[in-house]
Amino acid sequence: MKFSELNIMPEIIKALAEQNITEPTMVQEKSIPVIKQGKDIIGISKTGSGKTLAFGIPLLEKIRKGQGLQAIVLAPTRELAVQIANELKKYSKDLGLRIATVYGGVGYNPQIEALAKSEIAVATTGRLLDHMRQNNFDLKRIHTVILDEADKMVDMGFIEDIDQILSQAPKDRQILLFGATIGDEINRLKSKYMREYVTIKAETHVKDDFLEQYYYNVKQHEKFSLLMHLLEKEDTDRVIVFCSARKTVDAVARNLRKQGIKAEMIHGKLTQKKREIVIEKFKKGTKVLVASAVAARGLDINGVSHVINYDLSQDPEEYIHRVGRTARAGESGKAITLLSDRDHEAFSHILNRFPIDVKLLPKEDFKKMPFDMGQSRRDFRQHGRQGSGRRKGFSRSQRSAHRSGYSDNGYNYEHQESSGRNNKPSWNNPAVRSV
Repeated sequence: MKFSELNIMPEIIKALAEQNITEPTMVQEKSIPVIKQGKDIIGISKTGSGKTLAFGIPLLEKIRKGQGLQAIVLAPTRELAVQIANELKKYSKDLGLRIATVYGGVGYNPQIEALAKSEIAVATTGRLLDHMRQNNFDLKRIHTVILDEADKMVDMGFIEDIDQILSQAPKDRQILLFGATIGDEINRLKSKYMREYVTIKAETHVKDDFLEQYYYNVKQHEKFSLLMHLLEKEDTDRVIVFCSARKTVDAVARNLRKQGIKAEMIHGKLTQKKREIVIEKFKKGTKVLVASAVAARGLDINGVSHVINYDLSQDPEEYIHRVGRTARAGESGKAITLLSDRDHEAFSHILNRFPIDVKLLPKEDFKKMPFDMGQSRRDFRQHGRQGSGRRKGFSRSQRSAHRSGYSDNGYNYEHQESSGRNNKPSWNNPAVRSV
């Protein structure tokens, strides 16, 4: 099927053709006709399947130039909001529409001006609510509200924000809800705000034809050495290395650079400007991006040949979103997971929940590489003083390991990059010098 068969505006078809996009993906083919009929929908499809165009094309056709703000697209992260806005601008360039991008961490005044002049706002929920409370824009003309990565927004604790936004939108608005996975948590939103919605299901996982998935069993203190071995052995283009904790991201990126690997890092504590610079560098030639969960969703970066899971999140769905960074838009890709003893429980949850084919690779010989976690004595003393009792501090063996720089089973007390609002500490990574 061609886009022209979906009765799409010529201006949009022309803009798509300029990007060599002529045929809709499954989720686009199924969703666009239903959205054009004005129905609410829940769209479920894998990461990288083209959900942005699935809701973006009919949205752009529905907008009327110069008639004020008519649609809101909500996204869980600033990066995804920027990406969606750029995509909508790209395909509406011959329609003369204006699109405001609204997120935290930057000034209010430019956003206020953009909201006053734009027909579409792409926003994170918190900053949009701030503007709503200050009456910085008018909701009365809103006819469409889109929730992209809705499941992620729920996981991140934004359900109340979404509730407030939807409650103030006009009653006759159309709601389009998209995600790679849709859980039971969405039920309250469906029953309260959506009218006779249609559920659209396309590919929920990357096909095995395109994505090869493997894992190694490895000792925790050998992970970095195996990572270096894989970066040298594999025929790679761009590589994303996922870690579950910010400090691990910092340490892995720093040690890769020490070994001469061009590596950038991204996690939630970087400023928005820095994150945008990092992403741009990765798109333009940096070989390796070391990332926390902040990059697991929404970032559309072409040419990622490999995803390497340095460790695993406790959320099984996060694995799906991580590996979805490769094998996008019909390209092939490889996902490799490094499993130590502490990762196996999380890995079992993934295998029990999703019908994926992950193959065990045999143990390999590789050179042992130095690895510096970079934890200072001051940090160590502070962690050791937390709470009362030995269980909340460091054991005698762990203190000894820190002084010597080696550890067989010691841990750094690290804060996981949480997908929710309340970050909880977890014992996660080895304080080792040589791994």
